[in-house]
Order: sequence, then C-alpha cells, then structure tokens
Amino acid sequence: MSVEKRRFECSALPKGWQREEVVRKTGLSAGKVDVCYYSPEGQRFQSKPELVRATCDSLDLTTFDFASGKCNTLLLARRQKKHRGTHYDYSRGMRNDASLVPPIRQTASIFKQPVTVYKLQEGKVKTDFKHGPQEKPKQLFWEKRLEGLKACDIDGNEIHPMKLPKVLKPIGPNVFDETSLQSVATALHVSNQPINGQLNISCTIENNPAVYLNPEQPLVQAVTISDEDIKKQEERVNQARKRLQEVMKDL
Repeated sequence: MSVEKRRFECSALPKGWQREEVVRKTGLSAGKVDVCYYSPEGQRFQSKPELVRATCDSLDLTTFDFASGKCNTLLLARRQKKHRGTHYDYSRGMRNDASLVPPIRQTASIFKQPVTVYKLQEGKVKTDFKHGPQEKPKQLFWEKRLEGLKACDIDGNEIHPMKLPKVLKPIGPNVFDETSLQSVATALHVSNQPINGQLNISCTIENNPAVYLNPEQPLVQAVTISDEDIKKQEERVNQARKRLQEVMKDL
C-alpha cells in the first residue's frame, strides 16, 4: 500500500510541535488520512489521550481538535462564557462530595434517629471457572457406532463374539446384546465408579431416553448381585487357579 507523508508545524500547539499527515493512495481505504503529532523531543502521539497524558498540566488541550490540528472555536466560546458566569464565594467552606465519602446514613440532620445494625451470615457466591477443567458432555448410545464391526486374530480369522450373560439384559431403544456388551466392557475399563446399570424402568427409558438414561452407566438393566453369585465366582476362580497350577507343574 503506497502512502504520502506530509509534516509541518502545528500552529495550535507550542513552537517545536509538528503535525504529520499520512494519505493512503491505494487499497480499500484510499484517500483516508492518518494524523499524528511529534513533540520537540521527537516523541510520536497517535491519539488525543496520549497527547493529554504526555503534556499533563503544561498544555490545555480542552478545545484542541486532534483531527484538524486547530482549536475548536465553539468549545472555546462556551468555556469562556462559563468562566465569566461562574462566581465562587471563597468565604464559604469547601463542601465534601458525598460520592467520595464511605457509605453513611444520609438523613436530614434535624431527624437524627438511632440506627440498629444486624449482622447476617455471609452469602457464599459460587464462581464459574470458565478457564478451569471442564468435563465434556457424554454422547448417548455412542456404542451403536461399533455395531457390525468384528475383530480378527493375528492370522486373520474372525473372533467369535462374546455372549451377554443371562443376568444382564440390554436396555434402550434398538439396543442389542452386542451393543450392551460393548458398553459393559467400556465401563469396566474406563469408569471409576460402581457399575450398577440403568436404575430407571425400561419403558420409561424407551419413551424418553435423552432424559432418563444415565450416560455414566452401561446399557443394561440394574443388576443385583447376591451371595450365591459371589460364591459361584469364587469357585470359578479356584478352578482356574488349579488348572494353572497343573500347567505350571507340567512345564
């Protein structure tokens, strides 16, 4: 983008101050003029607030127009008129501004009344940690994306799918044994909480699964484990250990 720069003395500012105009020649903003000012020390100012902060009390820039580089005559006339019409009686004491004083009971002095202070429990406000660790929403029935996929062994032979135990029954619309088994396997490997299954009734979940389905639990009906189930599992574990011992002896 090509530009044209022009720098000259600014008559509205003290001697040594220069005004620079940068005219854009090409592009969508062609014809636009960027204005900045340079102090006698060479410091650059691109806005009026920067100019005011730098000059502090040395210059009165109230009526100075940054864009044109001139003093606004209308603002100057209003200011002079305001100063002529304002007369302050210095014999009167300075009155404190109520906005600068800590909160007080502002009542008329002729109606002085006692004030009773009641101390209440401090209310705790919970803040929302937008930048903290946030848990992602869990998608319902994500296990259905794995339907129809089968695993193979190292030789390329298809592995026979496992069957869902008789105690576990699938729950949910169009949820089959394979899908329920995948959800149970995922819960056993990923979940850190007890696995109980869906506690709501099957018909309730069928009618409105988005409301009544618990995404933290697998897609099976609620399971109740009895003492007999625990004993059977212990027997299976003992039998497996015995077979392992026999194999180890043969080796």
